[in-house]
Amino acid sequence: MPNILYTLEKRTVEAEASETILQVSMRTGVPHAHACGGNARCSTCRVLILDGLEYCESRNANEQLLADRLNFTPEIRLACQTTFSGDLTVRRLVLDDEDLQLAGQQTSTSGPCSVGEEKKLAVLFADIRGFTPFAEALPPYDVVHVLNRYFHRMGAVISGNGGSIDNYMGDGLMALFGMKDSTSAALNAVRAGLEMIDAMELLKPYLEMTYSRTFEIGIGIHFGEVVVGAIGGQSLRRVTAIGDAVNLASRIEAANKKAGTRLLVSNETYEEVKDHVLVGKTVCVSLPGKTGEYSLREIVGLHG
Repeated sequence: MPNILYTLEKRTVEAEASETILQVSMRTGVPHAHACGGNARCSTCRVLILDGLEYCESRNANEQLLADRLNFTPEIRLACQTTFSGDLTVRRLVLDDEDLQLAGQQTSTSGPCSVGEEKKLAVLFADIRGFTPFAEALPPYDVVHVLNRYFHRMGAVISGNGGSIDNYMGDGLMALFGMKDSTSAALNAVRAGLEMIDAMELLKPYLEMTYSRTFEIGIGIHFGEVVVGAIGGQSLRRVTAIGDAVNLASRIEAANKKAGTRLLVSNETYEEVKDHVLVGKTVCVSLPGKTGEYSLREIVGLHG
């Protein structure tokens, strides 16, 4: 008979013929949430299959329905529906009352990526250079007005190139490209970055005329793996991307200041777009929180 190793309990138990993972847990006294009674009506019994996924039977119709709704990766299975023929190593994903509450929120969420999904995206960070001295000279209302005008223009450029603004951070923004299809995500992000610089140039005369001062922007882009999921509590939940790729894109954006550039991309991004772009500087820099040096390329235009 096959065995199940529960990693949190550090306990191995033997399964009986045709048992589901949840049935094994219940019979052997392993704590295992199952809010709907094991009927595939919730996701509280879900487990992460760390080893032995090839021994698990394919998802049945009930499990597949919920897996599609919550964008489960193949390794996340409903314990109440999963039978198996070989040894498994699993980790329970819902452990206490707070987890139960969160799982209930996720199951009731109709939007995509409720639980979490790995995607390859282009992440763009943009930040205003010299905004602090610009803002210090203006009344608060004018600061808000300028930011809204700036974000309105940049948002139109980003959405026009297939991206979406994920977050605003003061005078900075983070945008994602490739949520639905990552095929041209890097090129779309680079095109958006160049158009954002052009949009900033068109905004400068207005700022000079109205406030007798202006500012610049810096943009960083990285193409890499992220986890996309709904983050936050209760009504504040929103879909966002997290992971090292996001942090790296932010660090690349910040490197513009020292490099004296406006648009820098990672080597991974460059490999995706090299047949379409015009390159200015190539800089090798150390990035905060990262080991070693990174080769970054300044993008100054597109061919044609």
